[in-house]
Amino acid sequence: MSQSYDDQPDTDAPATEAPADETPVAEPASAPDAIEATPADEAAEVAEPTADDETDDAEGDVATEVEAATAEADEVPETSAADEAGEPAAADPLEEFRESLRSKPGDWFVVHTYSGMENRVKANLENRTTSLNMEDYIHEVIVPTEEVAEIKNGQRKLVKRTVLPGYVLVRMDLTDESWSAVRHTPSVTGFVGHSHQPVPLSLSEVESMLAPAVVAEAEAAAPEAAASGAPAKRKTEVADFNVSDSVMVVDGPFATLHATITEINADTQRVKALVEIFGRETPVELSFSQIQKV
Repeated sequence: MSQSYDDQPDTDAPATEAPADETPVAEPASAPDAIEATPADEAAEVAEPTADDETDDAEGDVATEVEAATAEADEVPETSAADEAGEPAAADPLEEFRESLRSKPGDWFVVHTYSGMENRVKANLENRTTSLNMEDYIHEVIVPTEEVAEIKNGQRKLVKRTVLPGYVLVRMDLTDESWSAVRHTPSVTGFVGHSHQPVPLSLSEVESMLAPAVVAEAEAAAPEAAASGAPAKRKTEVADFNVSDSVMVVDGPFATLHATITEINADTQRVKALVEIFGRETPVELSFSQIQKV
């Protein structure tokens, strides 16, 4: 039975459109989520480098503080040592002495005296300076002395010796009146140099004459020496013997023999001498107690 073509469905006809009032297809849920997540992700991305930066800054601050503390620690001992001690740095006595020499008025002259009369000349000149009203011209009179350890009769004792026997130092402004006051002091024989126009000493010459006494006084007054009780080192002299003296050995294996002193050690109180044995001079070492001056 034949079928008409009108009864067959039209396959080429377009699909029936949905009614306009039907609910539209919902968009995927991931889109809003993605939109909402983007600020959080950006915040996280921003927060992460910020935390790292803060850590780096904190580490940098700590390193800076450590370096500053180290620098302060290096500087503290230099400044705090004197503060903890509570005492200023010890001044150089020689430098102080030089400064005092430069600041004092007048020039230094050397006056010749009779030997052994140095202290008497000093006293007489000071009295004349006062009686003649010469204080403005004659400022100071010094007899250079030093303290030495003398060994005599086997005993050690401290004595003061004149550094320049027969001489006195005078600091003065040279005028006719001041020259006359010094020159006519009893036991003074004159100025060293030209008699009427003496040449003053240089400061270095004055320092070489007076500095030993200044150093000895400073060493004796040093706190370290006072605390330890150790005596300051002084020059030692022997009054009983001299080099080339002939002595008699009174003790030991060379007793009754004569000897000639060749060297003296005052610190150990011993001598080196030549003793004649079997016609030959033999060097020996003896103590002070083993010999006696002939």
